[in-house]
Amino acid sequence: MADIFERLVKNFGPLGQHRERAHGYFAFPKLEGEIGPTMNFRGKEMIVWSLNNYLGLANHPEVRKADTDATAQFGLAYPMGARMMSGNSNYHEQLERELAAFEHKEDSILLNYGYQGIMSAIDAICGRHDVVVYDSECHACIIDGLRLHPGHRYVFKHNDVEDCEKQLQRASSLVEKQNAGGILVITEGVFGMAGDQGKLKEIADLKSKFQFRLLVDDAHGFGTLGQTGAGAGEAQGCQDAIDLYFSTFAKSMASIGAFIAGPKIIIDYIRYNIRSQIFAKSLPMPIVIGNLKRLEMLRTMPELKDKLWENALKLQNGLKERGFDIGKTDSVVTPVYMKGGVEEATAMVMDLRENYNIFCSIVVYPVIPKGHIIYRLIPTASHTDEHIERTLTAFSETKAKLDAGAYKVEAIPDMAEKV
Repeated sequence: MADIFERLVKNFGPLGQHRERAHGYFAFPKLEGEIGPTMNFRGKEMIVWSLNNYLGLANHPEVRKADTDATAQFGLAYPMGARMMSGNSNYHEQLERELAAFEHKEDSILLNYGYQGIMSAIDAICGRHDVVVYDSECHACIIDGLRLHPGHRYVFKHNDVEDCEKQLQRASSLVEKQNAGGILVITEGVFGMAGDQGKLKEIADLKSKFQFRLLVDDAHGFGTLGQTGAGAGEAQGCQDAIDLYFSTFAKSMASIGAFIAGPKIIIDYIRYNIRSQIFAKSLPMPIVIGNLKRLEMLRTMPELKDKLWENALKLQNGLKERGFDIGKTDSVVTPVYMKGGVEEATAMVMDLRENYNIFCSIVVYPVIPKGHIIYRLIPTASHTDEHIERTLTAFSETKAKLDAGAYKVEAIPDMAEKV
């Protein structure tokens, strides 16, 4: 019999194999100082494009005051226990009512975390005879939720409505053959890597041909899309067709937690069957009250969303004018696609950080195919025109170096943080 630990230390995985050289720089970096468009990295002030602080609420004075006052009044322990047993409060229920109203749904349920919450929601909703049809580029939290599902699942090509229809045909045939179960379609309002919106309206229109329910993960659309900020469903004019609307507080609200909104009877079912909430401590009161304040600002301060989009379009248009490929994004998420190996990508990241004071996230193999590089830039309402111009200049100059072969190195440099 093999020792399970022995197997682990022999294979740290495609990312872990670089840990000794990468830790503290390429992986697990430490951004320090006040959260904002500029922060400190290894003693240098950086323009940061890696924080999901879309509306700039993380350090907004009103938000900081609400968080501080709630912490002073309640501390971090209150309420104690899971909500079902002893951890409920009027504030928790108020936040659920306000979120439901904001999303034009009957009710909503708070979740401690987005990743954990949607996984557990899929587990609660779907039985062994149910069939799930989902987009191939759904977030890892959805894929992991599907791993908990004991029944069948069919994947459709990314944003390919025709293929979605084919998979719905397969799912419908299986359900009819079983004479049991139903169909849940899962997609995203905004796909966080590429920034393209899910084709919610076109998928919802398939309800005229097939019987299914639609669950939408709108983590990146909530607060950024739609006239009121209610998300991708509002932007596409199909919010009513979304049966279950999910989002997290970790993006636009710069906080912790998440929620699912939908019909009251179904939200009640989830409330009494979702294991990740039944068996976990309730969200602490300062977080709940802080989220109430953030939601109020999201509703009443549309200038925050307007400024976010102003900055996002300046960044995206500037990149396109300079010949960069930003794909098909129709959200504020801004990918930049380039060609190059892992070693070139890491050398380019170092140049951006060390010589241009630009900090942004990069995606390489094995997350994407070999030979490709994706920078993912996250604009916020707090960025300035100067931040944008400096970044565009840095990208133009480093891209020229990349094309000229200046970043060709033999191995990933050892940049691990020395303690």
